[in-house]
Amino acid sequence: MNNDVTAPARPRGRPRGNPPTRESIVASARSLFLEHGYRGTTLRAVAAAAGVDPALISYHFGSKKGLFADVMQFQCATALTVDEVLGGDPATLPGRLIDAVTGLWEDADFRRLTARGDEAAEAIREYLEHELLARLVEFLGGRDATARATAVVTVLGGLVYTRYLNPLPTPAALTPAEARHVLTPALRAALSPGPRGRTPRPAPGRADRLTGGAPPFRRRGGAPAPISRTRRQ
Repeated sequence: MNNDVTAPARPRGRPRGNPPTRESIVASARSLFLEHGYRGTTLRAVAAAAGVDPALISYHFGSKKGLFADVMQFQCATALTVDEVLGGDPATLPGRLIDAVTGLWEDADFRRLTARGDEAAEAIREYLEHELLARLVEFLGGRDATARATAVVTVLGGLVYTRYLNPLPTPAALTPAEARHVLTPALRAALSPGPRGRTPRPAPGRADRLTGGAPPFRRRGGAPAPISRTRRQ
């Protein structure tokens, strides 16, 4: 007769009661990614550090790649907080946006996280496209908010790419203060509302020049009639 007592199985899936928050898992993962790198960190190690079942991490994040993306995006969101960056004097918003980006990327710990090239770049793209862009559109408001927000994200994304992810010598040599001085005019222009008024008419094409800008006469059935040409006398 087997007298061994089988230990109760650890409950899997989402726990009942007061489960640990996503933030606590992300914080534990961040520490381990910094200490051991992406490859050296396992989901079991993260689960042990956070005091949760590994299945809970899979439930919330899907995979280690998904967890790493959340760590990266959490860092970005912390640096680009709405109250601190988007709040305040609108006249100094361009400088605050650039300072937030350079401050994030000049942080040694964040740079160590970004050393994991493909996963880091993908997470940053996701943040810029789905988080920052959406927040800027909501913050700016108005008829051209999406266009303006897109221009802002393009400038900031270019700063990240040419200075940090795939550095070019000249942008990489700038100090953060110099980068702010160089890029502030471009961001100020991107943030400014476009002029109101009628949509400019396109430059006339060849047919417009021959017909004086009048729409071409159409035959029955919708096909345009050929444009007659006047012979030179």
